[in-house]
Parts: sequence; structure tokens; C-alpha cells
Amino acid sequence: MPEAPKAEFWRDLKPISPVFKPDALPEAYIRNAPSDDEKLYVPFTETVSSRPLWISPAQNKWCDILMAKAAGLVNRHYHPHEVFAYTISGKWGYLEHDWTATAGDFVYETPGEGHTLVAYEHEQPMKVFFIVTGPLIWLDENGNSAGHFDVHDYIGLCKAHYEKIGLGADYITSLYR
Repeated sequence: MPEAPKAEFWRDLKPISPVFKPDALPEAYIRNAPSDDEKLYVPFTETVSSRPLWISPAQNKWCDILMAKAAGLVNRHYHPHEVFAYTISGKWGYLEHDWTATAGDFVYETPGEGHTLVAYEHEQPMKVFFIVTGPLIWLDENGNSAGHFDVHDYIGLCKAHYEKIGLGADYITSLYR
């Protein structure tokens, strides 16, 4: 039950019922998504970690909070599908572009764009909400394909981390939709 309304103009409205269509899954509600609780963040590289918020294995898609507490790096890669990013805190950018994102900035990445994600030193950790569709294609120093990282790799990484810290591998399956 949501918080009871007080003076809001809609206070006498009744919720709809039934809420979900047959076979629909429940919503994913994550309290304090950009939490400071570091155990919730899965190490992605040596300097960057990810808190999964929503995962669709069937669509090869996920949403997460990417975090770097200090200078960080996600190696060169490109996405064959679009990516959306919203900066919560800190400072980050791509070596290949002339902008630097800070709190409140939005980025749309076009399919096929190659880049090297860097987090800058900042008084606040870099926290960025990402919506990622499809794999990351790792690139070598010449921009040639050097492997991939997709939702199934992400799930495996998350399961291993959550098992290691005692939350259990099944924690990640609660985010599947």
C-alpha cells in the first residue's frame, strides 16, 4: 500500500483492480537504487562496479548503476544496440568524445559507437544509471573486436559475486523480468 494521501487532489481515487494482466510479472521496485552499500555492487573491472536493478535474459538487456569510487575505467567497447545513461553523481566520459558528464546529465549512445568509459577523480563517486541492450563488444587498441560481454556474462558475474558475499546466487534471479 502506498503512503496515504493527505491534501492531494487525487486523495479520493481508488486504485484499479486487477493491477496486472494475466501472466504479467510484478514490477521491480528497488529502494535507494544508487545505494552506498558496496556489497550490492558487482566488480565489473578493477576500478568500476555495477549494481544490477533489472535484467531481461530473453531481451539480452539490463539496467544498472555503474559506480567508481575514484578514477575508473571500462575498457574499449562498442554496443550494437542503443544505450541510455543518466548521471547521478561524480564525473565520467568517453575518451573519444568532447564532453564530460556530471550529476543530472543524460547520454544517448547510438548503436555502433565505440568508446572507452573513464571515471574522473571527484569528491563524489561516479554513479550512472545505464539501460543496456545487447552485448558490449570489447575492442583492441585498433578498434577490432576482441570478445564480448552480454546479459548472460553479466548474470554469471553477478551470481558469483552474490554467492561469494553470502546473499546467494539466486538474488540475481529476483531481478529477472
